Formats: sequence, C-alpha cells, structure tokens
Amino acid sequence: MTQKTLKAAILGASGYTGAETVRLLRNHPHVDAVAATGNALAGQKLSGIFPHLAGPGDLDVIKAEDVCWDEVDVAFGCLPHGTSQDLIETLPANVKVVDLSSDYRFRDAGAYAKAYGREHIAPERTANAVYGLSEHAADALKGADLVACPGCYPTAILMVLLPLMSPLIIDKDAIIIDAKSGASGAGRGLKEGNLFCEVTEGTHAYGVGTHRHTPEIEQELNLRAGVSDIEVTFTPHLLPMARGEHVTCHLRGDVDAVQAALEAAYADQPFVTVLPLGSPPPDTRHVRGTNDCRIAVFPDRVKGRVIVIGVIDNLVKGSSGQAVQNLNLMMGWDQALGLDVLLPLFP
Repeated sequence: MTQKTLKAAILGASGYTGAETVRLLRNHPHVDAVAATGNALAGQKLSGIFPHLAGPGDLDVIKAEDVCWDEVDVAFGCLPHGTSQDLIETLPANVKVVDLSSDYRFRDAGAYAKAYGREHIAPERTANAVYGLSEHAADALKGADLVACPGCYPTAILMVLLPLMSPLIIDKDAIIIDAKSGASGAGRGLKEGNLFCEVTEGTHAYGVGTHRHTPEIEQELNLRAGVSDIEVTFTPHLLPMARGEHVTCHLRGDVDAVQAALEAAYADQPFVTVLPLGSPPPDTRHVRGTNDCRIAVFPDRVKGRVIVIGVIDNLVKGSSGQAVQNLNLMMGWDQALGLDVLLPLFP
C-alpha cells in the first residue's frame, strides 16, 4: 500500500463540487490541498467565498495558469462540462486527474459530441479513461491516471441497476427511471430557473425525454449486460432543496431475485446499504453530507413488477465524495479515507 502524501489542486474550487472536494480533503490523512483555482474569483481567499472553509488549510483562489504544477500530484477537475478538457489536456503527464465533469465519461467521443454539443479535443483519452463508479470499478481504478467520475443522476441510477445486468435478471426493455435532485445539482452559476422564487414551493420536470445523462446511463448498462440495445426512460425533476438525489426505478422482474442481487453486490461495500425487504423507503435526509447510498426494493401491486429506490447526496456520493473515493482506490488506500467524518456543509 502506498501512503505518500499527495499534493492536490482543485480546479474550479469556487463552485459547489470544488468547495465540497476541499471540505472532504481537510479530513484526508494522505492528501493536502495546495491549490484552488477559480479564474473569475481569483485573488480572494476560499473562505471569503465559502466561510465554512475558514481555518487551517484556507487557500488563495488563483488562476489555473498560476498553479505550480511541479508541486502537484493530482488534480480534481471541478469545472463546467465542456471546459474541463481544455485545461486537463494541458496538464503535465505526471499529474493524475480525477475529473468531475462530463468530459471523459463517454468511451465514444462521437456520443459525447452529440450529448454536449462540442467535439472532444482528445478522443483517444476519453476512450481510455476509467469510468469511476467506485464500487463497480475498483480493479480498473488501481494505478489509473485519468478517472471520469459519473454524473450525479447516473451514480444513483447505476448503483441500483448495474447489479441487475450481469446476469440480466430484469426485462431490459422495460426500465423506467423517475429521478429527483436538489438545486445544487445544476451548479453555482446564475440561472433564472434556479432562483429561489423559481424553485421554492414547487417541483418540475426538465430535460423530459432528452436529458444528456441518458446516454451515459445507457452506455454503462449496455457494457455491463454485454448488449447494445438497452434504452431507458429517464425523467429528472428539480426539488426545492439544496442537496440530495432520489431515484425510483420501475422494473419488470422478480423482487426476491432483485433483492438478492443487490445484497450480493454490496455485501462488503462500506458506503452502500441495501435495506431489508419490508423496510420503509430511504430518504435523502438519511444520506445528507455523506458518501452513502441507500437502496430499498419493493414489490409492486402488479405481479412481476419491482420498484427500487436509491438515495444519495448529489454533491458527495454523486460528485466530490466519489472523486475522493476514486483517488483512494487509484492509490491502493482504504477507499473510506477522508470520507468517514462529517465537516460543516454548504449549502
């Protein structure tokens, strides 16, 4: 086991996932955050943007070009989709990368271009990046240099569905996913639809039938099942809360087989709890601020139909926590390092 202390740069530290990564690394015994970039807010203290990050380890926010890369071992890419690759492709080869954007999630650069509206500048790199759904990628993560963290919706959904793909124990042609997220999932940028008066006291669906996380979900389901024709119905909704992700998967299959497959898949995983049959449904409050995923299986009143519910914190397990977990697995460390103590949250 390697226990070298790594020096980390957080790219885009002024955003929610960047701040969350800094928060989690404060508790990591083998990683020191030494650089925080945020071009628009360069010159400020990170604690001036996020007061909960005050204290020892407070960082100056600097421009990416001002980072001394000779002193950095790993970069966490917390930049917007479509811009992360532009910076990551300029980094020295010795810097490991854990990217939280969408830019390296697609094996096929053409699929990325179709989903995100721009050509990938390094198609060979996205083809070979490790898709970092931690519990399902531990072997591939060992020694990896470039890891693409899944999106928050795909994380919650794939944690539920991947164990049912090989062997395929559900009807692959009847997968319906009803998903809900807190407003932080849309990032910290100013958007009219995320204003308080637009979000509070209501909920709404968005990206209906077209959401760009759908091909990412389908990519991983098809790869795991060894087929190419799985297509899901995925509808996301915005809830009037800051953080949390709740997914309800409607499936055709046997409830006992689904329960058994999930229990077997996660029996030794520290961050996943498969609740016993008959348990109350999990709640996003049960995982807030943690790297945990809670899953519950229910028989539908219609014979042969199964409902599976999964909850995560979109900023932790769905983003920064999974990124830290991936780094731990890359380095051969205990995957729970830095993720077992709660520190102050924002938002």
